[in-house]
Amino acid sequence: MPIPAEIRFADTDLDLIATAAGKIAVFVDMDGRMDTAGRKLNTLTRKALDRLIHSDRFTKMAAGDLAVIGYPAGLAADALCVVKLARRPSVAEARKAGAQLAKAQNGQDLTVLAGTSPRAADIALGLALRGYHFDTHKTGDKPAPGKVCFMVADPESVAKTAAPMAAVAEGVFFTRDLTNEPANVLTTDDFAARLAAMQELGLDVEILEEPDLVRLGMRTLLAVGQGSDSPSKVVVMSWNGGKAGDAPFALVGKGVVFDTGGISIKPAAGMEEMTMDMGGAGVVAGVMRTLALRKARANVVGLVGLVENMPSGSATRPGDVVRSMKGDSVEIINTDAEGRLVLADVLWYAQDRFKPCAMIDLATLTGAILVALGHENAGLFANDDALCAQFLRAAEAEGEGAWRMPLAKPYDALIKSQIADMKNVGGRYAGSITAAQFLQRFVKDDVPWCHLDIAGVAHVKSETALAPAGATGWGVMALNRLIADNYEG
Repeated sequence: MPIPAEIRFADTDLDLIATAAGKIAVFVDMDGRMDTAGRKLNTLTRKALDRLIHSDRFTKMAAGDLAVIGYPAGLAADALCVVKLARRPSVAEARKAGAQLAKAQNGQDLTVLAGTSPRAADIALGLALRGYHFDTHKTGDKPAPGKVCFMVADPESVAKTAAPMAAVAEGVFFTRDLTNEPANVLTTDDFAARLAAMQELGLDVEILEEPDLVRLGMRTLLAVGQGSDSPSKVVVMSWNGGKAGDAPFALVGKGVVFDTGGISIKPAAGMEEMTMDMGGAGVVAGVMRTLALRKARANVVGLVGLVENMPSGSATRPGDVVRSMKGDSVEIINTDAEGRLVLADVLWYAQDRFKPCAMIDLATLTGAILVALGHENAGLFANDDALCAQFLRAAEAEGEGAWRMPLAKPYDALIKSQIADMKNVGGRYAGSITAAQFLQRFVKDDVPWCHLDIAGVAHVKSETALAPAGATGWGVMALNRLIADNYEG
């Protein structure tokens, strides 16, 4: 599986620049001013850097953009990467610069002359995140990734700042790997095994098998998976880094490893993308990995419901009525609205067992959220303004888009059933809202809760600022920041 680039931080040594192999990166501010390293490079390259800075090409570059001088005279390096960046860039600009370096690195060794940049750690994070690639199932030789060395004024301080960011990068990679895996590889058994392996990091991991789920009364979750040969499971991951006895923060994820739609089968075109329908569970797993790697001083529990939604003679039918763990009855109108059935039981179980101080669920839940928000923002629904504000601040700080959507009593009329307590879909209109209204019925009144519909942001067809096309790992950084800023002692 891909792992983030190993990045080393060292003292700046200008005498090594001329002989450094691979590629060299230098930063020039928005007005074209060079630091000490830039001036040294300019001299070594016979003012090639100066000529670039005074060209129209440099003028048109935005903050974080990169230009390459190939085979520069006076250097052993194959290329000089010139990054336009303010002396005190924003976090987003610094990470963008790092991402551009990752794209330019192309497997070679890279020396980054970051000098006294206050955002060197963020540049390194951007480089690590954009360096991700998923080639596990491709054949042929796979060259070793190039080494990365950041030359900085205070390597010990920068390395200390970068260490928790490296944990975040590994958590994002874990989420991306899970979300990119094909369904014949990432079965419910395989998914659970990968999560169990995180016990090595200090997480407590418990796997609830189908007999356990039957005993607990998780009938809506079991209804989704009963048409598949793959057994349904719930995996509970606990990180107890906070004060003993303090209520944990709870994360709940939808883990549909493949979604055909069941008897309400989806169209064939594009169905192959439904390997990503476990994206919510993938994010929860990535966050829990991050917390364990950086030894977070918080109590957090992550629960994921793992199922496969398949049509068969034993599959749930449209019109069936199933009783949830909570005790409410649900008329299943559309078996392709399965994620909310999974989450309903896991949400209730999380509250019943762990009595969390707050709870957030994540799911690639509705196509309707794509219609509303496209691929730029996740849909955020909340019963608590304070928790909602905390998440929005964290998401903005990490550059992960989210937009609050409404919850309101009148929408409940759309999921009223004639023969059960509720039905699982509400018709064509307000599809993502009625899905959230459905979930809210399984959240206790005194539990602060947010629902994140990540159908538009978990997996995309074109590259983003910090990820190639495919799984993005959206949410790992924001949730890690939320916990760090608000729930750590």
